[in-house]
Amino acid sequence: QLQLVESGGGLVQPGGSLRLSCAASGFRLDFYYIGWFRQAPGKEREGVSCISSADGSTNTADSVKGRFTISRDNAKNTVYLQMNSLKPEDTAVYYCNAEGIYWGQGTQVTVSS
Repeated sequence: QLQLVESGGGLVQPGGSLRLSCAASGFRLDFYYIGWFRQAPGKEREGVSCISSADGSTNTADSVKGRFTISRDNAKNTVYLQMNSLKPEDTAVYYCNAEGIYWGQGTQVTVSS
């Protein structure tokens, strides 16, 4: 069974950091194009960052560029999203996605003082 499981979300103060994990089972993440997305209440889901299966190249949305970093650990079959200098507007449910097909259940990130 192909499955993605996100973890690492939580409540953090503005300026703080979190690292989200996206662990895969049933398939190898490094064979797939992996993206992190987020959806805030009342807003559409938006892409945050992605990593290519071919060469590991990454792309990051302008809104989080310089603060968020995507990476992949093939040995752990896990993709990470390191989030630094968090802002209240980063509050959302964060999802990982494989090749536009498989979605995880999401993890809540709340940035608030």
